[in-house]
Amino acid sequence: MVRGVLALLVLGVLTGGASLWFINSALVAPLSVPAQGLRMDVETGSNLSRVVHSLAADGVVKHPRLVLGYARIKKLGHIHPGEYMIPAGSNAMDLVARLNRGDVTRYRVTLVEGWTFQQALSQIRASQRIRATDAGASVQSAAQALGIEGNPEGRIFPDTYIYRSGTSDLDLLRQANQRMDKVLAEEWEKRGNDLPYDSPYDALIMASIVEKETGVPWERDEIAGVFVRRLDKGMRLQTDPTVIYGMGAKYDGNLRRADLRQRTPYNTYVISGMPPTPIALPGREAIHAALHPKPGKSLYFVAKGDGSHYFSETLSEHNKAVRQYQLQRRSDYRSSPGKVQEN
Repeated sequence: MVRGVLALLVLGVLTGGASLWFINSALVAPLSVPAQGLRMDVETGSNLSRVVHSLAADGVVKHPRLVLGYARIKKLGHIHPGEYMIPAGSNAMDLVARLNRGDVTRYRVTLVEGWTFQQALSQIRASQRIRATDAGASVQSAAQALGIEGNPEGRIFPDTYIYRSGTSDLDLLRQANQRMDKVLAEEWEKRGNDLPYDSPYDALIMASIVEKETGVPWERDEIAGVFVRRLDKGMRLQTDPTVIYGMGAKYDGNLRRADLRQRTPYNTYVISGMPPTPIALPGREAIHAALHPKPGKSLYFVAKGDGSHYFSETLSEHNKAVRQYQLQRRSDYRSSPGKVQEN
């Protein structure tokens, strides 16, 4: 009798130990995931049971009930929708933890300083796993969807944005627009004195010009200083990037003297003051420079061919610099943007 009871106890211990070993092995054993990993989408409204049983049907998970029981005991049953990458070698516990944390795959898109709104929009819509919308199909419809009246140029902030699969083009545009509003407001609050701007939008216009004219970062505030002094003196800005922007698709990479005489709302060789809108996406540094122009007396500058500029106080000095740097160009001459004439 006693021997029989002892035998049953020993059998129970062995059976329980075997069960624990089996459960533990089932949870820590690698899932059937290919060497390049497994990409999976969890839809909004889905739950862990549905996901695990789907993976079991595909042969990825071998013991779905054990996995769900583990998640219930550990209180890891809540999951997040999105796209997941399950690396090779992951086990069931890794899977449950990843779904519970919402460790979804994230993508990034970079909008570059000096780009136009159209260039940024095209980049966003061409990015991986972005959901393109009808409203984001054109600059005009995107602006309307964002609640921006008129030309939205310059109204989104150039930066690197992180997003999830299924994010729409408008979602990213809205984030970039809100970021620009925040940065502009912050910089406007810290602006210098005696500036020729009536509003933060005026500063944004100037910042876009500074962004396009700047070849080397340390010249931003000096270039801004030239333009601010020209405005103060009632001089035309005479800046080539505004002419190029106004030409639109007609610009073929070369700016001719005839183009400088062609009247458009953006041709600062013809109009007084600043153009009606920004001409590009300015970064924070360009905005800061526009609001903190470098003091001085220079009223002109010309590209030297190495990305930097020569600054002059008088027209005669400027013309001399033009002859030196523009009319006798080196073979490795470069300037931004493109091939341009004197300012």
